[in-house]
Amino acid sequence: MTSMKPIFCATHPRACSTAFERVFMTRDDVLACVHEPFGDAFYFGPERLSPRYEDDEAARQESGFADSTYKTIFERIEKEGKEGKRLFIKDIIHYLVPPQGKQASIAPSLGGKSVKKGVGTNGETNGVNGPNGVSNGESNGVNGHTNGHTNGHTNGTTVKAPYPYNTVAEPGNPTVVPAEILKQFHFTFLIRHPRSSIPSYFRCTIPPLDKVTGFYNFMPEEAGYDELRRVFDFLRSNNQVGPHIARTPESESENLKDEEVSITVIDADDLLDNPEGIIKAYCQEVGLEYNPNMLIWDTEEHHKKAREAFEKWRGFHDDAINSSSLKAREHKKKPKTVTQENEEWTEKYGADAAKIIRETVDANIEDYEYLKSFAVKV
Repeated sequence: MTSMKPIFCATHPRACSTAFERVFMTRDDVLACVHEPFGDAFYFGPERLSPRYEDDEAARQESGFADSTYKTIFERIEKEGKEGKRLFIKDIIHYLVPPQGKQASIAPSLGGKSVKKGVGTNGETNGVNGPNGVSNGESNGVNGHTNGHTNGHTNGTTVKAPYPYNTVAEPGNPTVVPAEILKQFHFTFLIRHPRSSIPSYFRCTIPPLDKVTGFYNFMPEEAGYDELRRVFDFLRSNNQVGPHIARTPESESENLKDEEVSITVIDADDLLDNPEGIIKAYCQEVGLEYNPNMLIWDTEEHHKKAREAFEKWRGFHDDAINSSSLKAREHKKKPKTVTQENEEWTEKYGADAAKIIRETVDANIEDYEYLKSFAVKV
């Protein structure tokens, strides 16, 4: 049986995910695409998990997302779903997970029951009823922050960070979202080797790009592989994805039981080498009819829609914004040796930066290779 739940493409930073998203933005006849909505709550809202703007209240306020909670984002999802189109949500999954391996507990706005009676929320349900859609937020703030504010500088006020919440954890759930809400989505996964993603992310946090992105320091914990793997394993253990891997006879829709979906993991290098084959396979797994025109978006209407959708994360998506299609690479990318990588990063960013990049890459290879073992093969 083919799933018709909202599609949630879970990924980590710099995985070519916005180019992937542009493919599905061409299907506005049947899909409503939602671009990275949960960063609003993760970085800026009263339930924020990230320390990146913890000491910069001005930046949080000027982002336009200082009041965004996980509940308000899911409410926008629900509202968007009432438009009649199936949702395609692409987001960085660590936006739902406390950083640095911290224990997760349910966000207060999503009905997280307080640990002590009378403290926090009253344990009411979240009010999100089977969303079929999401919106991107109501504000077009610059990356959700202001370029003039340097992360780490205080504004003279000391306020306790909102996380950890004073709420109960769900056993095994690495996210701040109740499992009952997660079950409302058809999860798929997009990955890229850290040797490519980490240097790309680092570049966004140093001059000159940092003044555009508003990310003024590189934080290795934002690599996202550990969180992606833990969410992936949790969804598998809950039978929300799997047990069958995409593109196997068992994963054919007629062989899936009610509520079952295949394990669908896309590797960015496979996508760039064979976009038609990978997109066609992905469409089959999520129950979407493939059309070759999905790989071309060279119209002003498509470009305008992309600029508007990607506005709040300026500097991160320039390549995707300026693209007009997704074509196969002429030659497969040949991996460099560790020595060659170190030399390249040293030349571009300096010895100290190259050391940080190397350490971060190495720290995430195991999680990447684990997820890669489930990747779609065509």
